[in-house]
Amino acid sequence: MKYNTTNFLKGFIVCCFGFMNSLLIAQPKINHPDAQFILNNYNKAEYKIEMRDGVKLFTTVYSPKDTSIKYPILLNRTPYRVWPYGEQEYKENLGPSIYFAYDKYIFVYQDVRGKFMSEGTYENMRPYIPDKTDSTQTDESSDAFDTIDWLIKNIKNNNGKVGIWGISYPGFYAAMALIDAHPALKVVSPQAPIADWFWDDFHHNGALFLAHMFDFMYVFGKERKELTTKWDDRFVHTSDNGFQFYLNEIGPLSNINEKFYFNKVPFWDSIIEHPDYDYFWQQRNILPYLKNIKPAVLVVGGLYDAEDLYGEINIYKTIEKNTPDNHNYFVFGPWIHGGWARTDGNSLGKIAFGNSPSPSEYYLNNIELPFFKYYLKGYKKVNISEASVFDTGLKKWELFSSWPPQNVQFKTLYLNNNKALQFDKPTAKVDKILYDEFISDPANPVPGSRYESNRMPKEYMIEDQRFVSDRTDVLSYETSIINNNITIIGDIEVELYVSTTAGDADWIVKLIDVYPDKESEEEVFSDTSLYGFEQMIRSEIFRGRYRNSFEKPMPFDANKITRISFKLLDVLHTFKPGHRIMVQVQSTWFPLADRNPQKYVDNIYKAKDEDFTKAIHRVYLSSPYQSNIKVRILEKD
Repeated sequence: MKYNTTNFLKGFIVCCFGFMNSLLIAQPKINHPDAQFILNNYNKAEYKIEMRDGVKLFTTVYSPKDTSIKYPILLNRTPYRVWPYGEQEYKENLGPSIYFAYDKYIFVYQDVRGKFMSEGTYENMRPYIPDKTDSTQTDESSDAFDTIDWLIKNIKNNNGKVGIWGISYPGFYAAMALIDAHPALKVVSPQAPIADWFWDDFHHNGALFLAHMFDFMYVFGKERKELTTKWDDRFVHTSDNGFQFYLNEIGPLSNINEKFYFNKVPFWDSIIEHPDYDYFWQQRNILPYLKNIKPAVLVVGGLYDAEDLYGEINIYKTIEKNTPDNHNYFVFGPWIHGGWARTDGNSLGKIAFGNSPSPSEYYLNNIELPFFKYYLKGYKKVNISEASVFDTGLKKWELFSSWPPQNVQFKTLYLNNNKALQFDKPTAKVDKILYDEFISDPANPVPGSRYESNRMPKEYMIEDQRFVSDRTDVLSYETSIINNNITIIGDIEVELYVSTTAGDADWIVKLIDVYPDKESEEEVFSDTSLYGFEQMIRSEIFRGRYRNSFEKPMPFDANKITRISFKLLDVLHTFKPGHRIMVQVQSTWFPLADRNPQKYVDNIYKAKDEDFTKAIHRVYLSSPYQSNIKVRILEKD
């Protein structure tokens, strides 16, 4: 069947955690007749599958009407409901993409324990139990095992092979199925998966991603009173001015329960009581348990995944490290969260990536479907590389035998005085320690985006940073014009030497591609607004109190020079001739990240208005306190 890009965005609605902005997400429906094809070619049945502890999970099964051959099972376990309910009500799309419906599989969707029509009590990121002492102890690994076992024994015409896929929170459930996997489970595709909620979604190096969390938890976080097919009501904003809402209507995080949640969101209460990386978060980290993995794995993620970037990268790397002989593959395209399943991936904001074929078309046709067909149907194996990663500067796919690849050179970019950024370490002797300083005011924070939104704008990760370049509380360091391609690959190590007049501070570092100005003849843009465009390539926040330990925070000593280090997550981006490389440093990023009071308080979630104070922050620029970022440069033949 030919892929129809024009109609790619038409289609039906599925519930998927990662797209926090709406909870209900459009999936691709390539041709309108797809829904009729599914109706004509599949039978639907609903079951309540009993787990080992007696809890029954609501499950829908779509089986091909043609029973002349046996089919593999494709399972999706979700906390977002298996809508539509009722054996006469059909989904308009089945599987990871519509191609799977035409290729014929037995498709299974399941409400996870405690959600919608499944029995039991729901627990966010339910911890894995490594040493079960009782045959009735359960976790998401055992629920997946018991579900697969029942399906293999009870669903007619299955060929004894099962695959699992899921995007975002369902990606977490897919990854959990890898642990103590059922023998029939042959292939798993965690797509934009959560791995550890202290690092994914709402938390970044100790800071809370406020605009991302608030609306989602208002709906998803409430306790279910009874079995239901419906979502709770969403939070209704009175305007699109999220900056003012979070600054003035919410104010300190301690107001959220008093004004909006009213202690009806248990997981928010847990966040409040566990501000640091203690046992509560550690036991919800699945990475330590991804060992001895038997099924083949296809980890899929977006380079501009504003939600679960950490999970997709680290699940792949952890499996690669712990089970090096596993068939473990990585796809990293120019997508937003789950974008491969609901957009063509041709562009994001003002940045275009090309459309012949579109990034999503390439992935769906050349990687995803052939991968599942090989492991579940025994079709001829296609030549899929270990890592298929999109270069967001050259706008093309690159194929690697490992991620990150070995043919790299480590180089350091030094922040220098006069706002310079350079690969050569400054050697000039100075009479005094050099630094830049700025006043950080929580009452006037640096905006995280110029888009007016009550949520996290999907474009923020690629946004033009000129909208904050003139602020006195944003420091910008820039190279001279580069003459040759510079391809930065993998993660980026930040090393800052800083001081503050207060007891705490956040540090945001942004890596930026500065496009040629209008007078340059190096590159011509059809969109004139791209001249001088400052495209953010990667960014991250670090809460300074965690510089020594995420378990045991500590205040800064006022005015004392202090080293902090952290990483910006993986990239593949080529800076082209005529461009410049820029690094920006700031201390607020609102309302993407919550405001640090800057006065040190034991628990920022309980800070009051009077705790928020201005502070003078310094970034040091000369030896022995030379702030820098370390990058991998891809060496090409």
